[in-house]
Amino acid sequence: MKLSALTEYLDQYLSTAEIGDYPNALNGLQVANRSDIKKIAAAVDVCAATVRMAAEAKAQLLLVHHGLFWTGPRPLVGPQYDRVAGLLSADIALYSSHLPLDRHAEVGNNPVLGRQLGVEIKGGFGELHGSIIGVWGETAGTREEFVARVGKLLGVTPRSLPFGPDRVSRVGIVTGAAGSLIGQAAAHGLDTFLTGEGVHHSFFDAEELKINVIYAGHYATETVGVRALADHLVSKFGLTTVFLDHPTGM
Repeated sequence: MKLSALTEYLDQYLSTAEIGDYPNALNGLQVANRSDIKKIAAAVDVCAATVRMAAEAKAQLLLVHHGLFWTGPRPLVGPQYDRVAGLLSADIALYSSHLPLDRHAEVGNNPVLGRQLGVEIKGGFGELHGSIIGVWGETAGTREEFVARVGKLLGVTPRSLPFGPDRVSRVGIVTGAAGSLIGQAAAHGLDTFLTGEGVHHSFFDAEELKINVIYAGHYATETVGVRALADHLVSKFGLTTVFLDHPTGM
């Protein structure tokens, strides 16, 4: 499949141009290649390790959630050079999707994670950069049961801030580093908020707003979207895929 055709499809499917994001996210095609796309490598992050693994897998496209340019323009030296040089030498294109992938109804991190956890999704919540990126829904059981469900699904030991009710019913999900949205979760009437990580003072936000907050890891919570998107492309276009697992433990 031609890279241009696949990129055009991804941009349209993910509504890439319509979704606000961090200025340096630069969602979409970040590095081109010359070869047709037959195999897609999916990863949470582009780094030297995932570039190397993509080359070893003989992929022509690396599909990631976190792209190359988070810190803005910088010289191509050191690790940044190694990443770009690795892509170019192996003729691997790079496509990145951040908030558009978080919120996508079919393959987005937040809807997919909610469905996998058995949450009946009722709507969206969590505004960031002008877009609603999270989901909220209903589930039943104790707080401890829900935390265990999260840990088993993602293969992690979640950190729980147990300041809400003992029984979970209204759950909000925003993957990644969304501890800053605890206030929005409480204002939305949610009793439990699941995300990846938060800053130190988010403990007090949870405590004073009397809401359960579950931190399950930035990396772990964001593995589901790129996997789902890659699987969608396999189904749609008959490509092959491989997931490159390079966990940070964060």
